[in-house]
Amino acid sequence: MKIYINSAKEDWVVDRFIREWNQYNQKQSKNLYFNEKIIWIIAPWTWKKIPSKKLVNNKVFCTIHHIDDDKFDNIALKDFLDRDKYVDLYHVISKKTLSQVKKITDKPIVTIPFWINQNIWFEINNKQKIYQDFNLNPNNFYVGSFQRDTEGNDLKSPKLSKGPDRFIEVIRHLNKQENNLEVILTGKRRNYIIEELGKANISYRYFEMASFEELNKLYNILDLYVVSSRYEGGPQSIMECAITKTPIISTDVGIASEILASESIFDMNNFKAAKVNIEHAYENVQNFQIPNGFEQFNIAFGNLYEN
Repeated sequence: MKIYINSAKEDWVVDRFIREWNQYNQKQSKNLYFNEKIIWIIAPWTWKKIPSKKLVNNKVFCTIHHIDDDKFDNIALKDFLDRDKYVDLYHVISKKTLSQVKKITDKPIVTIPFWINQNIWFEINNKQKIYQDFNLNPNNFYVGSFQRDTEGNDLKSPKLSKGPDRFIEVIRHLNKQENNLEVILTGKRRNYIIEELGKANISYRYFEMASFEELNKLYNILDLYVVSSRYEGGPQSIMECAITKTPIISTDVGIASEILASESIFDMNNFKAAKVNIEHAYENVQNFQIPNGFEQFNIAFGNLYEN
């Protein structure tokens, strides 16, 4: 079975998934040309770059990562329906997205969370070395946020789907509860949270262009990671926290309820009572490690190919 995967080429998580699929999934044959039987639209926003003739002549497997209800206007709906004509099978990451997609298509849908690469993300026992590497104080209480929070069009407006306003509310509360709290930020477009932390006089460290190795180390010294999103496909940070045994609490988005314990999931009415459960998350993430995390994808592709 040969599968063509379209690429975002945006240095985003999708491009990492493609690299890992090609490197580690030995059950699938890969080809860079359009002579396949299956086309995987893993980056649905770039689907129009694929010739329509190829979409018609092959089986089409399309991933919908998430739908932001606040931005899903008539233009977005039209684009979805135009692409829907070619899709044979949809893939969603979580049950949350499944309920959204079911409302706008009658095509079959499979729900499969993306895998986690344990070669990149893992627990490190020597925490002291990490504090030294990053010149961090082991006596501080470190709270992490590694995903963008600011809209790209003006680099100042909050990306509300990611809930940065909620994150700041949680941090303001924690800053009253914990001594020497410091926020650890990575990634691009962190402008909104940095400005709000400055207004609140809350200390932070920003590692903008952190490598995977550095990110893994930073996960390992966090006292808490906070996912405050309103909408998510994953996010992968839930998987990454789970496998590195990083304490995490999250809003009920994406795969949160499938990985985290119920007491670790919060809304803005009860976030003060949220509790971490490291072992529960670690146990649940085991089935998604490479290569086991590929198995449900292989089954879905096999069934699509045979049908």
